[in-house]
Amino acid sequence: MNRVPHVAIVIPVWNEEAVLPELCRRLRLVFAEQSSIDWSVIFVDDGSRDRSRDVIAAVHHEDPRFKLVELSRNFGHQPALEAGLAAAASADAVITMDADLQDPPEHIPELLAKWREGAEVVLAVRRSRKERGLRRLGFNLFHRCFRWLSDFPIEPNTGTFGLLDRVAVDAFNRLPERHRFFPGLRAWVGFRRVDTSYDRDDRAAGEPGQSLYRLIRYAVDGLVSFSKLPLRIVTFAGLVISLIGFGLALFFVTRRLLGIEIAQTGFTTLVTLILFVGGVQLVGIGILGEYLGRVYDEVKRRPNYIVKRRTGLEP
Repeated sequence: MNRVPHVAIVIPVWNEEAVLPELCRRLRLVFAEQSSIDWSVIFVDDGSRDRSRDVIAAVHHEDPRFKLVELSRNFGHQPALEAGLAAAASADAVITMDADLQDPPEHIPELLAKWREGAEVVLAVRRSRKERGLRRLGFNLFHRCFRWLSDFPIEPNTGTFGLLDRVAVDAFNRLPERHRFFPGLRAWVGFRRVDTSYDRDDRAAGEPGQSLYRLIRYAVDGLVSFSKLPLRIVTFAGLVISLIGFGLALFFVTRRLLGIEIAQTGFTTLVTLILFVGGVQLVGIGILGEYLGRVYDEVKRRPNYIVKRRTGLEP
Protein backbone atom coordinates (compact mmCIF):
# COMPACT_ATOMS: atom_id res chain seq x y z
CA MET A 1 0.00 0.00 0.00
CA ASN A 2 2.95 2.34 0.64
CA ARG A 3 4.74 1.56 -2.63
CA VAL A 4 5.88 4.63 -4.57
CA PRO A 5 3.98 4.72 -7.89
CA HIS A 6 6.02 4.51 -11.07
CA VAL A 7 5.15 6.74 -14.02
CA ALA A 8 6.66 6.21 -17.48
CA ILE A 9 6.76 8.91 -20.15
CA VAL A 10 6.61 7.42 -23.66
CA ILE A 11 8.01 9.66 -26.40
CA PRO A 12 8.29 8.64 -30.09
CA VAL A 13 11.36 10.18 -31.73
CA TRP A 14 12.11 10.74 -35.39
CA ASN A 15 14.99 13.08 -36.27
CA GLU A 16 14.71 15.18 -33.09
CA GLU A 17 18.43 15.58 -32.36
CA ALA A 18 18.17 19.35 -31.97
CA VAL A 19 15.42 19.31 -29.35
CA LEU A 20 16.27 16.25 -27.21
CA PRO A 21 18.74 17.92 -24.78
CA GLU A 22 16.22 20.65 -23.92
CA LEU A 23 13.43 18.10 -23.58
CA CYS A 24 15.45 15.99 -21.13
CA ARG A 25 16.44 19.08 -19.12
CA ARG A 26 12.83 20.21 -18.74
CA LEU A 27 11.63 16.72 -17.82
CA ARG A 28 14.22 16.57 -15.04
CA LEU A 29 13.08 19.93 -13.70
CA VAL A 30 9.42 18.86 -13.74
CA PHE A 31 9.99 15.62 -11.85
CA ALA A 32 12.42 17.21 -9.40
CA GLU A 33 9.30 18.68 -7.80
CA GLN A 34 7.45 15.32 -7.85
CA SER A 35 9.28 13.61 -4.99
CA SER A 36 6.44 11.14 -4.40
CA ILE A 37 6.74 9.72 -7.95
CA ASP A 38 9.21 7.20 -9.32
CA TRP A 39 9.61 8.03 -13.01
CA SER A 40 11.33 7.01 -16.21
CA VAL A 41 11.34 8.17 -19.82
CA ILE A 42 11.07 5.69 -22.69
CA PHE A 43 12.23 7.16 -25.98
CA VAL A 44 11.23 5.14 -29.07
CA ASP A 45 13.56 5.88 -31.96
CA ASP A 46 11.55 5.38 -35.14
CA GLY A 47 14.46 4.93 -37.55
CA SER A 48 15.94 8.42 -37.16
CA ARG A 49 18.50 9.47 -39.74
CA ASP A 50 20.25 12.02 -37.50
CA ARG A 51 22.07 11.56 -34.17
CA SER A 52 18.94 11.16 -32.05
CA ARG A 53 19.97 7.66 -30.91
CA ASP A 54 23.43 8.85 -29.88
CA VAL A 55 21.98 11.77 -27.92
CA ILE A 56 19.56 9.50 -26.05
CA ALA A 57 22.29 6.92 -25.38
CA ALA A 58 24.50 9.65 -23.90
CA VAL A 59 21.65 10.88 -21.68
CA HIS A 60 21.01 7.29 -20.54
CA HIS A 61 24.67 6.91 -19.61
CA GLU A 62 24.34 9.94 -17.31
CA ASP A 63 20.85 9.11 -16.02
CA PRO A 64 19.53 5.50 -16.33
CA ARG A 65 15.96 6.74 -15.95
CA PHE A 66 16.11 7.76 -19.61
CA LYS A 67 15.66 4.59 -21.68
CA LEU A 68 15.65 3.80 -25.38
CA VAL A 69 13.78 1.44 -27.70
CA GLU A 70 15.26 1.35 -31.21
CA LEU A 71 13.06 0.17 -34.06
CA SER A 72 14.62 -1.55 -37.06
CA ARG A 73 13.37 1.13 -39.46
CA ASN A 74 10.86 3.96 -39.72
CA PHE A 75 7.46 2.38 -39.02
CA GLY A 76 5.58 5.61 -38.28
CA HIS A 77 4.43 7.57 -35.26
CA GLN A 78 1.59 5.24 -34.22
CA PRO A 79 3.64 1.99 -34.25
CA ALA A 80 6.39 3.79 -32.32
CA LEU A 81 3.84 4.88 -29.75
CA GLU A 82 2.56 1.29 -29.53
CA ALA A 83 6.13 0.03 -28.97
CA GLY A 84 6.61 2.52 -26.14
CA LEU A 85 3.38 1.49 -24.41
CA ALA A 86 4.41 -2.17 -24.65
CA ALA A 87 7.80 -1.34 -23.13
CA ALA A 88 6.20 0.43 -20.15
CA ALA A 89 5.19 -2.91 -18.65
CA SER A 90 5.94 -2.03 -15.03
CA ALA A 91 4.52 1.49 -14.91
CA ASP A 92 1.45 2.36 -12.85
CA ALA A 93 0.62 5.11 -15.32
CA VAL A 94 1.96 6.15 -18.72
CA ILE A 95 2.20 9.68 -20.08
CA THR A 96 2.36 9.94 -23.87
CA MET A 97 3.73 13.01 -25.59
CA ASP A 98 5.67 14.15 -28.65
CA ALA A 99 9.35 15.06 -28.59
CA ASP A 100 9.12 18.48 -30.28
CA LEU A 101 8.16 20.36 -27.05
CA GLN A 102 4.91 21.59 -28.52
CA ASP A 103 3.41 19.62 -25.65
CA PRO A 104 5.01 21.36 -22.64
CA PRO A 105 6.44 19.02 -19.97
CA GLU A 106 5.41 21.63 -17.38
CA HIS A 107 1.80 20.45 -17.83
CA ILE A 108 2.66 16.94 -16.55
CA PRO A 109 2.01 17.77 -12.84
CA GLU A 110 -1.60 18.64 -13.72
CA LEU A 111 -2.00 15.29 -15.48
CA LEU A 112 -0.61 13.53 -12.42
CA ALA A 113 -2.89 15.47 -10.08
CA LYS A 114 -5.99 14.34 -12.01
CA TRP A 115 -4.68 10.77 -11.96
CA ARG A 116 -4.19 10.87 -8.18
CA GLU A 117 -7.81 12.03 -7.88
CA GLY A 118 -8.95 8.80 -9.53
CA ALA A 119 -9.00 9.48 -13.27
CA GLU A 120 -7.93 6.53 -15.43
CA VAL A 121 -7.55 8.53 -18.65
CA VAL A 122 -6.45 12.17 -18.54
CA LEU A 123 -6.71 14.15 -21.77
CA ALA A 124 -4.67 17.27 -22.48
CA VAL A 125 -6.95 19.56 -24.51
CA ARG A 126 -5.37 22.40 -26.46
CA ARG A 127 -6.74 25.83 -25.60
CA SER A 128 -4.66 27.32 -28.39
CA ARG A 129 -2.13 26.18 -30.93
CA LYS A 130 0.58 27.95 -32.92
CA GLU A 131 0.05 26.33 -36.33
CA ARG A 132 -1.16 28.64 -39.07
CA GLY A 133 -2.18 28.40 -42.69
CA LEU A 134 -2.99 25.11 -44.40
CA ARG A 135 -1.96 22.89 -41.47
CA ARG A 136 -4.19 24.79 -39.04
CA LEU A 137 -7.12 24.66 -41.48
CA GLY A 138 -6.57 20.92 -41.97
CA PHE A 139 -6.53 20.22 -38.22
CA ASN A 140 -9.78 22.13 -37.68
CA LEU A 141 -11.48 20.48 -40.65
CA PHE A 142 -10.42 17.00 -39.49
CA HIS A 143 -11.78 17.44 -35.97
CA ARG A 144 -15.11 18.70 -37.32
CA CYS A 145 -15.41 15.81 -39.77
CA PHE A 146 -14.37 13.23 -37.17
CA ARG A 147 -17.01 14.38 -34.70
CA TRP A 148 -19.66 14.06 -37.41
CA LEU A 149 -18.52 10.76 -38.92
CA SER A 150 -17.06 8.75 -36.05
CA ASP A 151 -18.93 6.18 -34.00
CA PHE A 152 -16.68 7.15 -31.05
CA PRO A 153 -16.19 10.95 -31.17
CA ILE A 154 -13.00 12.25 -29.61
CA GLU A 155 -12.52 15.47 -27.70
CA PRO A 156 -11.67 18.26 -30.19
CA ASN A 157 -8.10 19.57 -30.14
CA THR A 158 -6.60 16.51 -28.49
CA GLY A 159 -3.68 14.46 -29.71
CA THR A 160 -1.00 12.24 -28.25
CA PHE A 161 -0.45 14.23 -25.06
CA GLY A 162 -2.19 12.69 -22.06
CA LEU A 163 -2.04 10.06 -19.32
CA LEU A 164 -3.24 6.45 -19.19
CA ASP A 165 -3.64 4.46 -16.00
CA ARG A 166 -2.27 0.90 -15.92
CA VAL A 167 -5.70 -0.61 -16.61
CA ALA A 168 -6.13 1.60 -19.68
CA VAL A 169 -2.62 0.77 -20.93
CA ASP A 170 -3.29 -2.97 -20.58
CA ALA A 171 -6.55 -2.59 -22.50
CA PHE A 172 -4.81 -0.58 -25.20
CA ASN A 173 -2.00 -3.14 -25.54
CA ARG A 174 -4.54 -5.92 -26.13
CA LEU A 175 -5.95 -4.23 -29.22
CA PRO A 176 -4.72 -6.24 -32.24
CA GLU A 177 -5.44 -3.86 -35.11
CA ARG A 178 -2.72 -2.63 -37.44
CA HIS A 179 -4.03 0.78 -38.54
CA ARG A 180 -4.02 2.69 -35.27
CA PHE A 181 -5.43 6.10 -34.48
CA PHE A 182 -4.36 6.76 -30.90
CA PRO A 183 -6.96 9.41 -29.88
CA GLY A 184 -9.76 7.26 -31.26
CA LEU A 185 -8.54 4.09 -29.53
CA ARG A 186 -8.14 6.03 -26.31
CA ALA A 187 -11.80 7.03 -26.53
CA TRP A 188 -12.86 3.51 -27.51
CA VAL A 189 -11.33 1.72 -24.50
CA GLY A 190 -13.44 3.84 -22.16
CA PHE A 191 -12.61 4.15 -18.41
CA ARG A 192 -13.05 7.24 -16.29
CA ARG A 193 -11.86 10.24 -18.30
CA VAL A 194 -10.96 13.77 -17.20
CA ASP A 195 -9.87 16.74 -19.34
CA THR A 196 -7.17 19.32 -18.68
CA SER A 197 -6.36 22.38 -20.78
CA TYR A 198 -3.03 23.75 -21.98
CA ASP A 199 -1.58 26.05 -24.63
CA ARG A 200 0.33 24.26 -27.39
CA ASP A 201 3.71 25.82 -28.10
CA ASP A 202 5.81 26.19 -31.24
CA ARG A 203 8.42 23.58 -32.04
CA ALA A 204 11.54 24.17 -29.97
CA ALA A 205 13.81 23.44 -32.95
CA GLY A 206 13.87 21.77 -36.35
CA GLU A 207 11.11 21.14 -38.85
CA PRO A 208 7.85 19.22 -38.34
CA GLY A 209 8.43 15.49 -38.70
CA GLN A 210 4.92 14.88 -40.06
CA SER A 211 4.56 15.93 -43.69
CA LEU A 212 1.22 17.03 -45.10
CA TYR A 213 0.89 13.66 -46.86
CA ARG A 214 1.46 11.76 -43.60
CA LEU A 215 -1.10 13.91 -41.79
CA ILE A 216 -3.69 13.30 -44.52
CA ARG A 217 -3.02 9.54 -44.39
CA TYR A 218 -3.29 9.64 -40.59
CA ALA A 219 -6.62 11.46 -40.86
CA VAL A 220 -7.96 8.89 -43.35
CA ASP A 221 -6.86 6.06 -41.04
CA GLY A 222 -8.75 7.68 -38.17
CA LEU A 223 -11.95 8.22 -40.15
CA VAL A 224 -12.01 4.77 -41.76
CA SER A 225 -11.05 2.93 -38.56
CA PHE A 226 -13.82 4.47 -36.46
CA SER A 227 -16.73 4.96 -38.82
CA LYS A 228 -18.80 3.01 -41.34
CA LEU A 229 -20.68 6.18 -42.27
CA PRO A 230 -18.76 6.72 -45.57
CA LEU A 231 -20.09 3.35 -46.76
CA ARG A 232 -23.60 4.31 -45.71
CA ILE A 233 -23.29 7.66 -47.51
CA VAL A 234 -22.29 5.90 -50.74
CA THR A 235 -25.23 3.49 -50.36
CA PHE A 236 -27.63 6.39 -49.73
CA ALA A 237 -26.22 8.36 -52.68
CA GLY A 238 -26.63 5.32 -54.95
CA LEU A 239 -30.22 4.87 -53.79
CA VAL A 240 -31.09 8.55 -54.36
CA ILE A 241 -29.49 8.61 -57.82
CA SER A 242 -31.31 5.37 -58.77
CA LEU A 243 -34.66 6.82 -57.69
CA ILE A 244 -34.02 10.02 -59.62
CA GLY A 245 -33.01 8.02 -62.70
CA PHE A 246 -36.10 5.82 -62.44
CA GLY A 247 -38.31 8.88 -62.09
CA LEU A 248 -36.75 10.57 -65.13
CA ALA A 249 -37.05 7.40 -67.18
CA LEU A 250 -40.74 7.06 -66.28
CA PHE A 251 -41.30 10.74 -67.13
CA PHE A 252 -39.74 10.51 -70.62
CA VAL A 253 -41.39 7.16 -71.42
CA THR A 254 -44.76 8.62 -70.50
CA ARG A 255 -44.16 11.68 -72.71
CA ARG A 256 -43.20 9.48 -75.65
CA LEU A 257 -46.24 7.21 -75.24
CA LEU A 258 -48.50 10.25 -75.13
CA GLY A 259 -46.88 11.66 -78.26
CA ILE A 260 -45.71 14.80 -76.48
CA GLU A 261 -42.03 14.17 -77.23
CA ILE A 262 -40.76 13.32 -80.68
CA ALA A 263 -36.96 13.41 -80.39
CA GLN A 264 -34.73 15.62 -78.32
CA THR A 265 -31.01 16.03 -78.77
CA GLY A 266 -30.16 16.30 -75.04
CA PHE A 267 -26.45 15.74 -75.66
CA THR A 268 -25.26 18.09 -72.87
CA THR A 269 -27.70 16.62 -70.38
CA LEU A 270 -26.71 13.07 -71.28
CA VAL A 271 -22.96 13.75 -70.94
CA THR A 272 -23.49 15.56 -67.63
CA LEU A 273 -25.51 12.69 -66.18
CA ILE A 274 -23.00 10.07 -67.33
CA LEU A 275 -20.06 11.98 -65.86
CA PHE A 276 -21.92 12.60 -62.61
CA VAL A 277 -22.97 8.98 -62.13
CA GLY A 278 -19.51 7.75 -63.19
CA GLY A 279 -17.85 10.07 -60.67
CA VAL A 280 -20.12 8.84 -57.86
CA GLN A 281 -19.30 5.24 -58.80
CA LEU A 282 -15.55 5.89 -58.75
CA VAL A 283 -15.79 7.62 -55.35
CA GLY A 284 -17.77 4.66 -54.03
CA ILE A 285 -15.21 2.19 -55.38
CA GLY A 286 -12.43 4.24 -53.79
CA ILE A 287 -14.15 4.18 -50.38
CA LEU A 288 -14.69 0.43 -50.68
CA GLY A 289 -11.01 0.08 -51.59
CA GLU A 290 -9.95 1.92 -48.42
CA TYR A 291 -11.91 -0.47 -46.24
CA LEU A 292 -10.84 -3.53 -48.24
CA GLY A 293 -7.18 -2.49 -48.04
CA ARG A 294 -7.42 -2.33 -44.26
CA VAL A 295 -8.99 -5.79 -44.15
CA TYR A 296 -6.08 -7.05 -46.27
CA ASP A 297 -3.53 -5.49 -43.90
CA GLU A 298 -5.27 -6.99 -40.87
CA VAL A 299 -5.43 -10.57 -42.19
CA LYS A 300 -1.69 -10.57 -43.00
CA ARG A 301 -1.02 -10.29 -39.25
CA ARG A 302 2.38 -8.68 -39.68
CA PRO A 303 3.70 -6.95 -36.54
CA ASN A 304 3.29 -3.18 -36.45
CA TYR A 305 6.96 -2.72 -35.55
CA ILE A 306 10.21 -4.63 -35.04
CA VAL A 307 12.49 -3.77 -32.13
CA LYS A 308 16.17 -3.66 -32.99
CA ARG A 309 17.64 -2.89 -29.57
CA ARG A 310 16.58 -1.87 -26.05
CA THR A 311 18.74 0.27 -23.80
CA GLY A 312 17.95 0.31 -20.09
CA LEU A 313 14.94 -2.01 -20.46
CA GLU A 314 14.44 -5.68 -19.85
CA PRO A 315 14.21 -7.70 -23.11
